[in-house]
Amino acid sequence: MQFEHSDKVKNLLARLEAFMDEHIYPVEQAYYDFVHDQQNLWAEWPGMEPLKEKARAAGLWNLFLPHEYGAWSPGLTNLEYAPLAEVMGRVPWSSQVFNCSAPDTGNMEVLAKFGSPEQQELWLKPLLAGEIRSAYVMTEPQVASSDATNLELSIIPDGDEYVINGRKWWISNAMHPRCEIMIVMGKTFFEGPRHSQHSQILVPRDTPGVTVVRHLKVFGSSNSPGGEVELRFDNVRVPKQNMILGEGRGFEIAQGRLGPGRIHHCMRSIGQAQRALEWMARRADSRVAFGKKLADQSSVRQDVARSFCEVEMARLLTLKAADAMDRLGNKAARDLIAAIKVVAPSMAQQVADRAIQVHGGMGVSEDGPMAYFFTLNRYVRLTDGPEEVHMSQLGKIKIAEYVASNAR
Repeated sequence: MQFEHSDKVKNLLARLEAFMDEHIYPVEQAYYDFVHDQQNLWAEWPGMEPLKEKARAAGLWNLFLPHEYGAWSPGLTNLEYAPLAEVMGRVPWSSQVFNCSAPDTGNMEVLAKFGSPEQQELWLKPLLAGEIRSAYVMTEPQVASSDATNLELSIIPDGDEYVINGRKWWISNAMHPRCEIMIVMGKTFFEGPRHSQHSQILVPRDTPGVTVVRHLKVFGSSNSPGGEVELRFDNVRVPKQNMILGEGRGFEIAQGRLGPGRIHHCMRSIGQAQRALEWMARRADSRVAFGKKLADQSSVRQDVARSFCEVEMARLLTLKAADAMDRLGNKAARDLIAAIKVVAPSMAQQVADRAIQVHGGMGVSEDGPMAYFFTLNRYVRLTDGPEEVHMSQLGKIKIAEYVASNAR
């Protein structure tokens, strides 16, 4: 694996970092002030669209979409995108500025890889243009959705339509004012192999029968403007052409979607950990307690050193996973994808926690990013499957691999 960035990536990194310095960091607090004001609940920050136009004009647009998607893609590999996602992750909301934010990224990959020409025309093109946003509807309140074979929402054919019934929750982005399309996973077949029973289908957000049951807060935050919600589907009808790929192929689609999505989360988590580390070091150098700088305290130096080691290890593992995805495919790289999904958010949460401790009271306030990074990565430890599921699968893979090798 080549660790040196190509000239193309170096150029993009320089341009992206310059864009962040000029346009993102100066308005970071203004964004948070707006979205945390209850008077602006579910409203888009007014500065978002002008920033998106600037990013598009700067050629920093849709960088996430892998090169194998042809005309839809800017031509980057997962390995090339990794350092760019890390920079965006330093300010989590900035990914939307570059049209690289979840859940839209995963949904665009699904439509680019599995969508019909009609589905791509109706939904992929406006998503790629940043004109609309989307939601991915998978988790259910009444079953353990970490085992997706448990999903019960029904997607039943009826003439030229499918009828959808069931409940979903923790649906991100469903309240966003630009959310117009949802990819919904549910059960079409109630007999046969468990991994061939489910389907994924496109449901416009305003379809009759789709109801918001309640808004769900994450650590007390509404996460406006996208939010997380519980949804009810009551005899929701959509045309048969909204089915993606075919009945019973939901797990095939999910694996194609979640692999890149999981590693994107990890890239952004590493950016947050790196930024927390930098804040911790500067704080330690600027504060004096009991007659000497915090930076001269052995325990603080150890926290900085340990955090540096952990960030570097996670970054290298993420790059290795991205490289394996590019060379071998997502399925062959599933062990590394699982490993980094276990390692990165937990590491970022721990580094943020150390940074909070060095900052004292300021660390848990809105005067720095550490508290947000801490809670965000605690949440990411659950998204796209809790870490216990990834560890279980990874352990299964490695046991089989090592037993088969019969090494001495």
